Amino acid sequence: MTCLAVIGTGVIGNGWIARALAQGWDVVAFDPAAGAEGRTRDAVARAWPSLTRLGLAEGADPGRLAFVDNLEAAVANADLIQENVPERLELKREILAALDAAAPAGVPIGSSTSGFKPSDLQQDCANAPGRVIVAHPFNPVYLLPLVELVGGEATGADHLAQAEARYRELAMRPLVVRREIEGHIADRLMEALWREALHLVNDGVATTEEIDAAVVYGCGLRWSLMGTFLTFHLAGGEQGMRHMLEQFGPALKLPWTKLEAPELTDTLIDRVVEGCEHQAAGRSVDALESRRDEFLVRLLALVEEYWPEAEGLEGRL
Repeated sequence: MTCLAVIGTGVIGNGWIARALAQGWDVVAFDPAAGAEGRTRDAVARAWPSLTRLGLAEGADPGRLAFVDNLEAAVANADLIQENVPERLELKREILAALDAAAPAGVPIGSSTSGFKPSDLQQDCANAPGRVIVAHPFNPVYLLPLVELVGGEATGADHLAQAEARYRELAMRPLVVRREIEGHIADRLMEALWREALHLVNDGVATTEEIDAAVVYGCGLRWSLMGTFLTFHLAGGEQGMRHMLEQFGPALKLPWTKLEAPELTDTLIDRVVEGCEHQAAGRSVDALESRRDEFLVRLLALVEEYWPEAEGLEGRL
C-alpha cells in the first residue's frame, strides 16, 4: 500500500492527512506537540463528509492513520514525505536534513512552505538534497487540488517527475514552477491583492465585506474558470489580448495600485478584525469552514466539467 509520511500536523499537515486517507493511502504522522493526535483525528472527522461527497477512493479509511513518536519511524516505510513545520527557515532546514538522512532512497520530500526557495531548504541535506523540493498546497488541502512543485539547485528533472507522479496519485494538480522564486506563483498573486485590499481598508475606501463582495461577485467568478490572462484576453473583443493591451495597457502606468503593504497600525488592525467579525456574524470558524467546504465541493464539480478538458489542456496541469 502507498504511504504518506506527514511531519507537522497543523492546518496544512492535517489537510494532507485527510486527502491521503481519502485516496486510500496509509498515513504515518509525527508531531511532538501535546494533543496533536487528537486534534488531527478531529480534523479528519470534520473533513470526511466533504471528502465523501467529493468521492472516496477504494480503501479510503480514517483508520489508516497512525501516529508515531519519532521522525525516523514516521518515514521508515514512506513513499512520499510532506514537511509542514512552522515557517522558520532554520527549523525547516534542520527537519529536512533529518528527513533526508532518515528517509529511504528515492523517496521525494516535499515542503509545504509558502515562501522559502528550495535551494535554501536543501542547504543542510547531505544525503540526497535534490529530492527535497517545495510542494506548496492551498487550504483546505483535502479539497483544493493545486500543488506548486519547485526544485532547487540540486534538483534534477527526474526528481520533479517522480514527485509529480506521486502527487497526481493523491488527486492533486501539480504545477511545476519553471524557476525558484520567493513565494512561488499563487502566493505572490494573492499577496498583491491582499496588500491592495489592506490599503483600501486603511484609506477608508471600502470595508472588508465590500472588498470580499467585489471579489466574490466580480473577478472571482471569472477566475474560477479562466484565470487572469484568459479573462483579459476576452476583454479585448474579437482581437483578443493584443487589442486589450493596446486599449488598456497605458493605464498600467497610472498610480492606481500601491505595491507596498500599508503599516499595520492598531487602527488598521482594528478595522480589519472588526470587519471580519461583522462578516462572520457570530458563526464559529468550524461553521464557516463547513460552509466553505460545501461550496468548494459543488464548485469543484463544475470546474472539472468545464476545465481543463474543455480548454484542451489535459495533461498540461
